[in-house]
Amino acid sequence: MAVTLVNPEGLPKVDIYRQVSIATGSRMVFIAGQIARDADGGHVGEGDFAAQVEQCYLNIGTALAEVGGTFDDVVKLTVYLVDWTPDKMPLFAEGVARAAAKLGVTPMAPLTGIGVAALAEPDVLVEVEATAILP
Repeated sequence: MAVTLVNPEGLPKVDIYRQVSIATGSRMVFIAGQIARDADGGHVGEGDFAAQVEQCYLNIGTALAEVGGTFDDVVKLTVYLVDWTPDKMPLFAEGVARAAAKLGVTPMAPLTGIGVAALAEPDVLVEVEATAILP
């Protein structure tokens, strides 16, 4: 594994990710923002925030597998959330947990969540992009 995740002393401990990632691999992988679409482009989880988060993470997992990686190789996630409010955090965590269970991983890379007014399509509630380092 080319990535070590750390929660340094003196920084808040966050349940759903780690504050720092240390990458030692040699191949950088940048995954475009993934939305809640299946392999055929069909809509997944229309109006269901947790289901959309889950599908986004599953799509990241699929992209990583294609290049020989897993969530263990992710050094940074950026999550764009439509009309974000803190009361949506349990739904976000639920979607991540469901995807993690299906993928057999714990996606704990540092992440930045950004609340936005809208994304590319009106039914899209979340978009996730990833950066990974592979050996």
